[in-house]
Amino acid sequence: MFQSNDIDKKINDFILFMIENYKNKHSLSGKETYELFLREGVIDYLTNGYELLHTLGKDYLLEDVDLFLKE
Repeated sequence: MFQSNDIDKKINDFILFMIENYKNKHSLSGKETYELFLREGVIDYLTNGYELLHTLGKDYLLEDVDLFLKE
């Protein structure tokens, strides 16, 4: 997850942003959220969809992750 070039840093920052906001929304710890994202493929989803996803609003993204996890 943590790599050095500019796009990788932007993706990492985006993933951390999502972890932070998701944990706050669902009253989870950072570790619980990271493990959930890793186990359920959310990190891959956010990484692969970064070009589109990072342009969307926080509330939409959080709902999108909730939907992703339900499927």
